[in-house]
This record gives sequence, structure tokens and C-alpha cells, in this order.
Amino acid sequence: MKDKKALTLKTLNKSNVWDLQENDIFRLLESAEKDADLKDNLRHYCDIIKSAFEIEEIKDDKQESVKKLESRGFKVALVRTDESTKVKWGVKKRPIMRVTDLTYENIRHITAAKLIEVIDRNFGGGWDSLSQSIKDIIESGFDISTTTLPKDRIHKAGGMYEKKINDGFEALEIPKGGWIEAIFAKAKPEVEKPKRLIPETDEKERDEDDEEEEVEIDDRYNEPEEEEEEEEDNFYDESLIEESYRTTYETDPDDLSIEAEEISDEYEN
Repeated sequence: MKDKKALTLKTLNKSNVWDLQENDIFRLLESAEKDADLKDNLRHYCDIIKSAFEIEEIKDDKQESVKKLESRGFKVALVRTDESTKVKWGVKKRPIMRVTDLTYENIRHITAAKLIEVIDRNFGGGWDSLSQSIKDIIESGFDISTTTLPKDRIHKAGGMYEKKINDGFEALEIPKGGWIEAIFAKAKPEVEKPKRLIPETDEKERDEDDEEEEVEIDDRYNEPEEEEEEEEDNFYDESLIEESYRTTYETDPDDLSIEAEEISDEYEN
């Protein structure tokens, strides 16, 4: 399996442990025998291993006990638990047989064919029979699509079924009376999130930009008089509306007419 040769107990986690087989577990434990860290953290490492493997300790030296475990699919070997103690362990990879065995840790460590096999064991209920939590786990590692068509149309040339198979999907057919539900599954490519390293020059440029922005802000606040003058101009401009030009006289209209005539005579003379 991928990268298993590079794994050590210290780099083991509940996801990559699914890449290993029984013999790999014994190899990791053996390679860490001389590590002083092993004794102090053995329980922690065992918890990780137990998430993907069953571990049985053989407490007697009877060959019958060993054979009994081996008949159940266990691999048996001696494991050093401290500087002076070695015990016999039986180790067996946990099988993924039912949809309830699927987890976010192991979903990317099975094939699409294996997934289809597991779904097929779910009492033939189809995709909608799965709980939403199981669907979320499956779709975190696989592209899933479904279709339900009459039996005589499911394999129609050029149809969805044919296109999905040609695109590398595995298919499961679930009969439903005169209809068939087809579930298609294809493993999603693993995409590593790129780690962006910020060069020192970027940090320097960002600091310089911040300084420039601060200077601009200070300049604006250093010109209060100009802002006040502008506000005053705006005030008078806004005030000079139509009503501002109107003049109200408390004078008799006849007097105004006489004054107007006198002014007119003066200009004529």
C-alpha cells in the first residue's frame, strides 16, 4: 500500500494505519523496540492500531491458543512491551463488511469495487436506504450518482449506465420490481492543500503599504481649515435656493406702483 514503508509508530495515525497489514504492524513494533519512547507511549500507539486492527494477547504458552487465533485469521508474533518483557500478540485487520464499518478514516483506503460490495450487503435497500451520516462518509471519498430506470432501458446504448462505466465508475444494480436502481461509484482524487509560504519581501512590502496608508490618513486630518471652508461654501450653495431670492415688502401695492412710475420717469429724463 502507498507510503507504508515510510511509516513509523510516531507517524502512525487513525487514517494511514488502514494502509497496513498485520505483518506491517509487527515490523513497526520491532523497529521501535530500542526506542525509549515506546514504553511510555505504547498505550497510545495501541489505541491507534486498534482503530484498524483487532489485538489479542496470548497469556499462556499453549500451542492450541496460537492455532485457535490463527484459525480466525490472526497473525501471531512476539512483541516487546518493555526492556525485559515480551508477549505474544495476535493481530488481525478489521474487516469492512457493512456500511456501518465505514468511517472517515478508512473510506479512502478501500476501492470503488469494495464499496459497491459493502453497499450491496445493505439488505438491497438502495442508496436512499442509507442514513445521511453514512452517505456523508461515502461521498467524502467517492463520487456517487444514481438512476432508476425500467429493466429494458437500464443498459440502453449511449445511456447513463454505459457512459458511467466508460468513465471508470463501478456500478451496482438493485432490482425494484420492473425497475432497476443503479448506483455508480468512483474514487475521488486526493488533493493536498498547497502550503503557501510568505516571503520576507512580501511582509516588508505589506508593512510599507500600511505606512503609506497611515500617512495619507494623517494628511487629511492635517487640513481642517480647507475642509471647513469647503463646508461653508457648500452651505451657502445649498442655501441659495429659489426661496432665498424672494423679498417680502410690507407696503401698499398702490405705493409701489407710484414708486415704479417715478423711477421710470427719472430714467427717461
